[in-house]
Amino acid sequence: MKHDMPTSSETLGADLRALRKARGLTLVEMAESLGRSVGWLSQVERDMSEPTISDLREIAGVLDVSMSMLFGQSRTPVEEQGHVVRAGSRRRMGAGEEGLVEELLSPDLTDDFEVLHSTFAPHSKMQTPTRRATQELGYMVSGRIELRIGDKTFSIGPGDSFRVRDEEYHWHNPYDEPAVAIWVIAPPVY
Repeated sequence: MKHDMPTSSETLGADLRALRKARGLTLVEMAESLGRSVGWLSQVERDMSEPTISDLREIAGVLDVSMSMLFGQSRTPVEEQGHVVRAGSRRRMGAGEEGLVEELLSPDLTDDFEVLHSTFAPHSKMQTPTRRATQELGYMVSGRIELRIGDKTFSIGPGDSFRVRDEEYHWHNPYDEPAVAIWVIAPPVY
């Protein structure tokens, strides 16, 4: 039976391929990590084979992403796919742990970067400082956060922007209002 290739880059397979490449994994390396054949993984990435829930759980573990990331495919009109993300159709990233809700503004994860809309709930904070092998630029749209980068702490407010390059960072919103930021991250982490 012949399967037609999707015309959209907004597919689970395209996202899995982009995430695999962003983590520097070859098809062979990832297939070995999953205990599956290269052919099977290649078919999944080309949307010719559908992985089971158990497969997705293992794939998420290898790629270090949440399971919810793999279920976030939105339906977009064909003429908008890969180009437009409507406000009501943003893919939500993660489960909002720590009071942070992130939505993907990028049409998919096939670029060398991703753009996120991040909402920090009042009185929320990152539980554990993190460091990623990324370059990140943030722009504060509204509200304020306290941002520690390395050993320096900054109060970031509306109109301010900031950059983090492979440095440990930690955020905290000690205020009574939510804060909203737009983040550009390269390579994609979700």
